[in-house]
This record gives sequence, C-alpha cells and structure tokens, in this order.
Amino acid sequence: MNNNPIYKNPNSPIESRIKDLLSRMTLSEKIGQITQIDRRVATRSAIRDLSVGSILSAGGGGPYEKATSSDWIDMIDRFQNAALESRLGIPLLYGTDAVHGNNNVYGATVFPHNIGLGATSLCDRDAELVRRIGVATALEVRACGAQFTFAPCVAVCKDLRWGRCYESYSEDTEIVRNMTSLVKGLQGQPPQGHPKGYPFVAGRENVVACAKHFVGDGGTDKGINEGNTIASYDELERIHMAPYLDCISQGVCTVMASYSSWNGRKLHSDHFLITQVLKEKLGFKGFVISDSQALDRLSYPFGSNYRKCVLLAINAGIDMVMVPFRYELFLEDLTYLVESGKIPIARIDDAVERILRVKFVAGLFEYPLADRSLLDRVGCKPHRDLAREAVRKSLVLLKNGKDPKKPFLPLNRNAERILVAGTHADNLGYQCGGWTATWMGASGRITIGTTILEAIMEAVGETTDLIYEQHPSQDTFANQDFSFAIVIVGEGPYAETMGDNSELVIPFNGAELISSVADKVPTLVILISGRPLVLEPWLLEKVDALVAAWLPGSEGDGITDVIFGDYEFQGKLPVTWFKRVEEAGKNSSEPLFRLGFGLTSNREGHLN
Repeated sequence: MNNNPIYKNPNSPIESRIKDLLSRMTLSEKIGQITQIDRRVATRSAIRDLSVGSILSAGGGGPYEKATSSDWIDMIDRFQNAALESRLGIPLLYGTDAVHGNNNVYGATVFPHNIGLGATSLCDRDAELVRRIGVATALEVRACGAQFTFAPCVAVCKDLRWGRCYESYSEDTEIVRNMTSLVKGLQGQPPQGHPKGYPFVAGRENVVACAKHFVGDGGTDKGINEGNTIASYDELERIHMAPYLDCISQGVCTVMASYSSWNGRKLHSDHFLITQVLKEKLGFKGFVISDSQALDRLSYPFGSNYRKCVLLAINAGIDMVMVPFRYELFLEDLTYLVESGKIPIARIDDAVERILRVKFVAGLFEYPLADRSLLDRVGCKPHRDLAREAVRKSLVLLKNGKDPKKPFLPLNRNAERILVAGTHADNLGYQCGGWTATWMGASGRITIGTTILEAIMEAVGETTDLIYEQHPSQDTFANQDFSFAIVIVGEGPYAETMGDNSELVIPFNGAELISSVADKVPTLVILISGRPLVLEPWLLEKVDALVAAWLPGSEGDGITDVIFGDYEFQGKLPVTWFKRVEEAGKNSSEPLFRLGFGLTSNREGHLN
C-alpha cells in the first residue's frame, strides 16, 4: 500500500481524498462509518475493530454527573484515539445535543431556548444575536472535545400543545428562516461562491451543525410529538421546508430526519422527501442522520422486524444511523441486506461518501483530538454576558399597569419592602428547562448560573428589605407592608413527548399563587415557560404587570436588567397567545395576544 495515500494528504482536493479512502474500505468498514452509537456502549474494541464512525452523548450523557469540560475532553479523546488505531485511522465524529449552549456540560453557558430567541427576531432582523450565540456555543462545544451538535431545530411550531414547542423559534416561517443564522455561527461563514449544498466548517473553533427535524415536525395533528402532519406537498414546502433552504445555502453539514410522519408516511422511510427532494432537488451534499432509535419506530411493536426497518431507512436515504445501543444487531442486519443485494452497494457508498465529506470538511483528519487551549472558554464571562443580553432582548411585556396612564414598570429598585414569591424564583433547573444537564432537565442547581431571585437581590438597593417566600402565608401579608411583589411561576422542565400538553395551565398551582398575592399587593408576574399558557381573564385583570420570560437559561440577571429599567423591553411574541387552549392549533381571529405583540415600558405596543 502507498505509504502516503491521497486521503491523508491535506493538500489534495476533498473529493479526491474521499474517492481514495472509499476505494480502500471493506464493506465492514463502510458499514461501521454509517453507525453512530451512544458513549455508554462504546468500547475500545467496538470503535477500533468495527470502524464505528460516530459516537454521541445524548442529553446528560457526560462521563459522570457534573463532569468538568476537562473530563469531557479526556473521555472524547480516549474514544478518538481508539478510532485512530483502526486499520485506516478514520477519525470519529463526536455528537452532542448542544441545543441552547453546550447544555450537557456542567458550568457551560446556557442560552435561552429557541422560542425566547424567536422573540428577539422582530427587533434583530439580521439575526446577528443568534449568529453570535452560535459562535459562542461552537467554542464551548469544541472546548469539551466534541465536533458535532444536533442543532439548530428549524421546526415551525403550529400547535403550542407540542412538547417540543420551545425548540422552535416561531409559528411564523419567516421568523424561523431568519433564525437559521445560527448555522453561520456554529459552522462559520462560507466564502462567496461556495458551492450550493456543499458542507462547510470554517476551522477548529467551529462545529458541524445539524438542521432538524426534516420535515414538518412542528405541524403534527393536535401537536402530538412524533405524530402525523397532514398537509399538501405545497404546504409542506412553503411552511416547513423553507428554513432548510436557508440552512443548506449556509453550508449546513447534516440534516436529521423527523420521528413524525407526513400524511401517514414515516419520514425515516420516505425516499421521496429524503432522496428526491432533500438530496436531489435541494442539492444537499452533506449527510442525513436518523434520530435516536428512529428505525425501531418504523415497525410495531417498537423494535420488532428490525431488519426490515434498516432496509426501509437506508434505501430511503438515511446515511448515518443513530442506533444508538443495539449496534451489533444493526451491523449484522445491514451487512446481510447489502450482501443479499436488498440494499445496493451504491447506496452504501453514497452514504459513506457523504459522511467522509463532512469529516474532511471539518478538518478531523488533520486535527482529530481536542484543542485544550479552548478550555477556559466554557462558561466564560463574555459568553455569559452574551446570554444575559439574549435574555434581555427575549422578554415580552404583555401587560404594564391597570391604568394606561400609569405604567407599573420599571420597578423601583429602592422600594422599602419587596416580596418575591413563586416556584421559579430560585430554581435554576426550572429556569433552564429541558435539555439541560439531562435530557428532561431537572429541578435545582443543576449547573452554574444566576437565579432570578439572586439577580433581584443583586439589583435592589442596599436599604431595600427583600422577603422571599416560595408560597407566602397569610401571616406574611398581615405583618408586612410591601411596596410590590414579584411572582415567578411557570412550567417544570420537560422534553419531547413528555412535554405534550392538552391543557397548558400554569402548573404547581401557579394561578392560585398569583391570585393570592395580587389580591393583597401590586404584583408583577414573570412567567417561565416553553410556550404560552392559559391566562384566565380574571387572573390577567388582577395582576399589574406580566412578562413572558420563556426559558431564559443560566443568566437570570438579564431579567432584572429590564424590569428595574436599565434596559427597555424589546421582545415581541414569536407565537400567538391563545385565549383558550382549544385555540392552540387554530388561527384564532381574536387571540389574547397576537403574533408580534409586545409592549415597551412606556406602553407602546407593536402588532403584526
């Protein structure tokens, strides 16, 4: 064998390197590259001897709880060194769910979830804020050794009952399209004249991005996660597919298929949409990855007749399969299907070419191991300042005073006595939401950050008496004369199907708490949620001011920056706020608040 193969020469054209490497690969090595496994089942022998192409850490999938970025590097480099020991030395692509910052890693900066960033769109039409968030996220991902993030989600959420609503930027396709600037932040800006559809990664401080979930996941009937989107092809293209055009034009490297169906056809087995539309019509040259255990969902019961599921998905155009656990069975079944001629070798070669293209573009063959000089970027002050800015710009002021001539906000930071109450006042986990530290998120101090209560304590004057009670008693009001109250309530953390909700009431008896406080003290309510929640007219009348803060992430001081008047409210609703939950999936002519609504502190509003 040539001691200096073309594929190892960084000066050779990428397509020549792909062709050379592919010609040297056995069927077993090709199938290994198509396979992505969970780090919990990854062994040195599996990686080295089976040529596994990719490993992932799912939500919370670090080396152990509250592992540092240095621990992450040690883990990922250990896996990578095993890959480099394989016959051809093809490096791994390590993926992680960094969907609002590098949220799996303890101490990383946690940015607002996408729905909050969508609220910034109307005041940031060039989406520069989101691009900068992409840059910061990429740095914090690379600083921990990973090179691949399963973001951005470019779903257009058409039903707020959907459990992934907060992963969507908006119900409006144009707002979602605007927010695809995250791709340029994550991967870098492609040069002028970059070939259409060809993947792009600027350098070692950038990551491979993934546009997901192709296609129509935000439009399922009744907002059921993994459900069925009923739409004509024209509707699918105009509403749900349009953001993918923008991602592809920015050189997005990968696209993830959706668990959901289109008119009853499972996306993971839809040759028309994956191959004929995405790859051929739209010209996408990167690779298509499955969602986790998505192939198991192609049969009923779950995981049965697995060989047929593999056949359907690979022939439909899935290039890399997020297995992620039963990889021995996957390898066995895919090998049989190719050797028996049921899956053409040309389909396997196409998948492997696409995977290798992304690896070469990302520079993995030249720089497979982590750059430890980036370690101090994880949770650094500039990134936290950026997250704080994002929180400020995402806040939507829905009500400001019972009398139009007497705005309630901004609050007086030097007030004599302030009451802070509510389940979400001092809970960083609730503040960050799902996909933080773990898949579902969790309650409590799950990472490093500033709770809203801590931010209020820092913001108020030295002479102000601040009282915090999560659930104030009657004695609290009997014995104290409060200038005003800040009540902070909302949803607990959730992800995916666990977040599907047909009622959308404020949990933890939030409405009752608001009512009991607002009956006694002038009250600002800050709602922490991944979507609009039911606000009964009687409740809305009682409160003096109402702010939708979405899921703001680790920097709670972005909220106090605005409510105490250091900055103006700028956010506008990225979704329509319904009067009744039954309107959540419909176009109501008289919603509670329209798409694009948002007051400023001087009560000027904006309607789209």
